[in-house]
Amino acid sequence: MKSHKKDVATFLLYGLGFLLLWEWLRPLKELTETSNITVFLMFLVLSLMLAFFGVSTILSGFIKVLYIIYELHYLYFEGSFFQTSWITPFLEDLGYNFGLMAERDWTSMTNLFRTLLFFILLWLMTYLIQYWLINRKRIFIFFFMTLVYITVLDTFTPYIADGAIVRTVAAGFAVMGILTFYRLLDKEGISKEGSLSRRWMVPLAVLIAVSTGLGYAAPKAEPIWPDPVPFIKSYGQNSGEDGPGIQKIGYGEDDSRLGGPFVGDNQVVFRSEVESRHYWKVETKDTYTGKGWVTSQPEEEFVPFEMGEDIPVSSFIDNEAIETTEETSKVYTFMNYPHVVYPLGIKSIDAPPFITFELESATEKIRTLDGGRPMALDQYELSFQIPKYSVTAMKEAETKAAALTGEFMSRYTQLPEDLPERVRELALEITQDKPDWFEKARELERYFHRAEYTYDQTDVAIPDEDEDYVDQFLFDTKRGYCDNFSTSMVVMARAIGMPARWVKGYTEGEFKQSPGSGLRLFEVTNNNAHSWVEIYFPEIGWVPFEPTQGFSNNVQFNFDNASQNASQPEIEEPKETETPVKPEKPEETTAQESSFSVKELWDSLKAFAAKHWIAFAIIILAAAILAAVLYRKRGRWLPHYFLWRFKQTKKDEHFPQAYLILLKELDRYGLKRKNRQTLREYAKYVDSFFSTKEMSHLTARYEELVYKGVLKEGSWSETKELWENLIKKTIA
Repeated sequence: MKSHKKDVATFLLYGLGFLLLWEWLRPLKELTETSNITVFLMFLVLSLMLAFFGVSTILSGFIKVLYIIYELHYLYFEGSFFQTSWITPFLEDLGYNFGLMAERDWTSMTNLFRTLLFFILLWLMTYLIQYWLINRKRIFIFFFMTLVYITVLDTFTPYIADGAIVRTVAAGFAVMGILTFYRLLDKEGISKEGSLSRRWMVPLAVLIAVSTGLGYAAPKAEPIWPDPVPFIKSYGQNSGEDGPGIQKIGYGEDDSRLGGPFVGDNQVVFRSEVESRHYWKVETKDTYTGKGWVTSQPEEEFVPFEMGEDIPVSSFIDNEAIETTEETSKVYTFMNYPHVVYPLGIKSIDAPPFITFELESATEKIRTLDGGRPMALDQYELSFQIPKYSVTAMKEAETKAAALTGEFMSRYTQLPEDLPERVRELALEITQDKPDWFEKARELERYFHRAEYTYDQTDVAIPDEDEDYVDQFLFDTKRGYCDNFSTSMVVMARAIGMPARWVKGYTEGEFKQSPGSGLRLFEVTNNNAHSWVEIYFPEIGWVPFEPTQGFSNNVQFNFDNASQNASQPEIEEPKETETPVKPEKPEETTAQESSFSVKELWDSLKAFAAKHWIAFAIIILAAAILAAVLYRKRGRWLPHYFLWRFKQTKKDEHFPQAYLILLKELDRYGLKRKNRQTLREYAKYVDSFFSTKEMSHLTARYEELVYKGVLKEGSWSETKELWENLIKKTIA
């Protein structure tokens, strides 16, 4: 580019181009192994800002390279960026991957190198956006490709692109409208003026806003075809002797054979009104077989209790080491499961009359009964306590492990006799420098965030008869979903003597709206089925841990007391190294802040519009009708507006603008200027129509400005009254 414009319109073009690029990145969070999307969005912003300010190619390239290297260090290496210890493994990784490229072994590339390639791809895309917007002034092909990309993903993947299509259409039409305006200016050789831009941009903005609002608020027909993806994937389902084959995601009772791919399912299981996010537990398993999980008590034992009674589930011990906050949640079920989903710290259940409950002691599953027979509830309310664990107490818990009974330790440290020894050795190696159970558990949890482990829902191995499920994942495939990660952490925790168990249930689901009173409504589908880890700390209780990449169960730890112990400086909360791996599995939601986010606000507005779409459509329709009436009757009010606009001004530079407005109003009034008719001839025509000489006098002053380039001082004051008289005559 020879020059770099830095006006508001150019900045707006870059901003809209960024929004179109953003739509390409949004689906990656759900459909690929890419996480830390913010890092890539910031790179897009940086690249477009450098282009907008016209930074030289060399300096711009240096800044981008520095940013990429810094973010790669942040994602994959520990320690300070300014330390040189990470440079050698970084270069070795690059050399290793260049060798793989030469051998065309694309699948074996490391996540670090894939992230580098993704940065380079984004670099190319920002250059193309700059070229299309500023040089070519054409964006239709990219806009069309974006729409195709989004609609294909919406049709054949779990990604829901309702909002994405609306955003893309609005941003694309805005960009194409602005670029068309600039192309017309260049074609006709017209200089851009503020009034000319407004006359183009304001109708464009109104048109896009009205059409988008109407399209968004109008009722939509339900899909004619069901989602084809689960059918297509399950059509070739393998259910032979080699394993479970392709499975359908969701809650199931049989966990004795884990592994293998699955297909998604968006069927709603329940909705919940909650004050804060949390996981939903269904049951636990305590016996690892080498292939999956079973219960150690085959003969079911149940503990009955009634509504309003304290539930015989002891998640944690009530003492000074745990701060608790009381909360309640309402659950509205959509599937006929005769059991309750409940959060950590459950205290009581409020359900319809005549309903009783029983706790399956082996799994801690709470079953719902009506007259002694299993009964699925339509809704119920839960009271529970949210714990905040003292790190100081947890670090001292190991010293009290001797008080645990032999039966308890045998049950929750059970491992198969044929468990490969290298699993135990790896667990010891990971935790050998950690002084207590809490640090060891956190270190095991962090271990699975390493770049060499990959979250995947499709290319997931099934162990052979002579293979162990955990051993295969830890040393061979290093690829899987939540069951692989959670089972592996439980087994390694048990291998070093820590009592642990496997927990299954659901993540918090997808936020829908805020019903008020500080509550938020979440929708949980089969895609939110999940498993995680609980480790028992003496005099503390069961504490959840989340080893699966990209997830967080929002467990709170109080590090304040621990940080006061100077003899243990490492107990300050560590910063976990995150990998750019995002669960492709649509069931599980990434960690989000509990504060009300912009996305939740947008979702609330969408829910409100969907609920009150009739009123919303009426308001938009009324506004459109009012705008049409005002435009049609502009002859009655527009001259008054111009009179008010120029009434107080005395500056001569306003004269040419007022004269051009007068020409436009005369044309609207019906006194049209003929082709090749000079201004002077047109002025005589106007004067003859109104029987005055006012237009000729105004035109003479305007011709002085046009041909001499100078306007006599005081011209506006002298001609203002003549201009006003003519404007008043155009009032229809």
